[in-house]
Amino acid sequence: MIKLPCELQEILSASEFNAAYLVGGCVRDNLLGSPGKDFDIEVFGVSYAKLVDLLSRRGKPNLVGKSFGVVKMTTPDGFSFDFTIPRRDSKVAVGHKGFEIALDPTIDPQDAASRRDFTINSLMYHVAKDELLDFFGGQRDLQNKILRHTSSAFVEDPLRVLRGMQLTSRFDLTAAPETIALCRKIKSSFAELALERVREEWFKLAEKSEKPSRGLQFLHETEWIDHFPEIKALIGMPQDPEWHPEGDVFVHTCHCCDALVKLPEWKNADTDSRIVYFLATLSHDFGKPSTTHLALKRGQMRTVSPGHESVGVPLTKTFLDRINTPPAIQERVLPLVANHLAHFQTISDPALRRLARRLAPESIHGLCVVMSADHMGRPPLPAVVPESVKLLLSRAREMKIQASAPQPVLLGRHLLEQGFSPGKKMGMILREAFDAQIEGTFSDLAGAIEWLRDKKEFPPTQET
Repeated sequence: MIKLPCELQEILSASEFNAAYLVGGCVRDNLLGSPGKDFDIEVFGVSYAKLVDLLSRRGKPNLVGKSFGVVKMTTPDGFSFDFTIPRRDSKVAVGHKGFEIALDPTIDPQDAASRRDFTINSLMYHVAKDELLDFFGGQRDLQNKILRHTSSAFVEDPLRVLRGMQLTSRFDLTAAPETIALCRKIKSSFAELALERVREEWFKLAEKSEKPSRGLQFLHETEWIDHFPEIKALIGMPQDPEWHPEGDVFVHTCHCCDALVKLPEWKNADTDSRIVYFLATLSHDFGKPSTTHLALKRGQMRTVSPGHESVGVPLTKTFLDRINTPPAIQERVLPLVANHLAHFQTISDPALRRLARRLAPESIHGLCVVMSADHMGRPPLPAVVPESVKLLLSRAREMKIQASAPQPVLLGRHLLEQGFSPGKKMGMILREAFDAQIEGTFSDLAGAIEWLRDKKEFPPTQET
């Protein structure tokens, strides 16, 4: 029996909901032993107007999904219920919105289940009868960790391929060969997808993955990786086998992403930070394809990729734009890519302060998460956090800059209090002062004022 929130149990206890079924992900997740707070309920035998009326007696329904026969309700403790009327979808035009939708409360439950994307999402649970309905072998596929499309209607919505990408990652699934073949046939449909929907699927992979490499391999096998050339370019790109015994850059990236999601720092992070760390780990070696070559090193020819971290920044920007990543996320990802080799550099106090400034609005803590994943993605070498990363983070904590960049001690108001006039010279002095602070010349306001005196900027020269 699937345990329901009290509010939902009370609603569905009414006789009008005798033909109500839990559907989709909430059934799947309950069978996996990880119930969430989102519940989809398909209600047969009543009209949309009747459904709205019934739910209005229990609270204030949200009719934002009216055209799709959806009524939404939420509870104060964070549960979300989506009630839907069964519908028939007919593909009439290209694009994710190119469907003609007809609500049909008389549809047979098996027909309703057949329109769902994958068998593991076609499971239905009859609440009143406490009965699991499995028309397409979804429970077997779930137990065997197989991702399989439900029916030939799969091809009508190409977004389902990217949904497959994130589902294989989230639940460590292997796609059935016939599903892989079907995805290849609709590869050209990618252009129909709304960028917002593309971002949603990538962000689910980034936030919720159990084994991200499954999704990346799924892209490769379905050939949908062609739509993400920055990732495709990593396939077959050689690395120095002594430092990277695991294989090419794509293989390394897969291992890095898998290592990332095992780190406590990723698991305990907020949603945005999980996404940032994942996208930075995925993108950190995008610069290698254009910088990799053979060079004489320590007396022998070796594969090297000098400067790949900086070269990878514009490529990462292109990829992030391609998946419609918001600026607030991009601003955190890009400096992580640019600085992911910082632990190999000399760690002085001024260098750490400069690093923290370069990373802003991201942090040294976030960089250490990405650098740890990078180092751990090299099996069969031990998956451990390198001592250089531990040292960098420890020093940053001592300096209290592990979570954010240093802030300037000397501000414009301080100069005004000392008799300075607003103008270009004030801005120049503030910039010089912050640089001096970063170098360790002073650390408090008294030291900043003394620095002004030593520069003979005090008392100030008035500006007009």
